[in-house]
Amino acid sequence: MSSLRIGRSHKARKALFTRGIRRGFLTVGEIDEALPSGSLTDAERWLLYYSLHAARVEILDSRGKRVDLEDLRSSRDVLEGAGESQQ
Repeated sequence: MSSLRIGRSHKARKALFTRGIRRGFLTVGEIDEALPSGSLTDAERWLLYYSLHAARVEILDSRGKRVDLEDLRSSRDVLEGAGESQQ
């Protein structure tokens, strides 16, 4: 069952890259729809965004504003810091 989940995730990521490279952008909503919460760890999701950025695919928020990698890193760091302070 785990390998089936990994296979779906791989296919979804591949489809995202194909669509993003063709169009030059993806929305956060499209990424979330293809890879719902829990399908990737925070680190895997950040790596996906980084890889899309490296492939020159812009990531846009719901308002059409570009999402920067630094914004993602800051959000991830805040989440990780919050988790540490609660332990």
